[in-house]
Amino acid sequence: MGFAEEHEKWLNRHKRRRTGERLDRLERGHRHGEKLFAERVWWPLFGDFTHLHPEYEVSDWRGRPYFVDYVWKPGQVKYAIEIKGYGPHVQNTDRTRYRQELNRETYLQIAGYRVVTVPFDDLESAPELTISLLKALLLPSLLTNTGGGEAQYTRMEREILQLAARSDGVIRPVDLVNGLTADPKTIKRHITQLCEKGRLKPVLSSSGSRIRKYEYIHNMLDNDLW
Repeated sequence: MGFAEEHEKWLNRHKRRRTGERLDRLERGHRHGEKLFAERVWWPLFGDFTHLHPEYEVSDWRGRPYFVDYVWKPGQVKYAIEIKGYGPHVQNTDRTRYRQELNRETYLQIAGYRVVTVPFDDLESAPELTISLLKALLLPSLLTNTGGGEAQYTRMEREILQLAARSDGVIRPVDLVNGLTADPKTIKRHITQLCEKGRLKPVLSSSGSRIRKYEYIHNMLDNDLW
């Protein structure tokens, strides 16, 4: 299925689980900006909506309910994602509301959330920038939430995959040698093993004669890592 069908199924699934204010907030809050983020950023990045929760209710530091545009919880880590546009809501914010907004973000971090703010303008004009930033930020978190696959991936292999994910999905052996302070032969051996496991893919040089870097292969359905 494509984005439209999967997005509708995912949204309806969340609606069926909610009642009262939580349902009303989902119907009112999941609007143009949130849908644009889902279509232009999340779908190209992940290809599904696993562990992503729209209009997620949390309590602020005063104990009052507050709804975050998105919360992503792939395991032990959790991210609060807010879509913010430079419109009347921002332009007309007084000092009290501005202070409350900053305090709310700080409290979310105290509560264990990593707060991510996405500019609405980038969703319209430069979604590829947001994709690149989120890819570097979110994918390494998936690699730290290993379950039954820990025995299949060594510590060094997981560190290599984390560095590759942070490097926009492409890594050079020399980057791994420097980043992990490891022997080149050790790095080469682990790269070969990861290629055999389908986690890295060799990228030939422009002349097609040498392998100068490797592409990180990400798959949300890969239970070996998450």
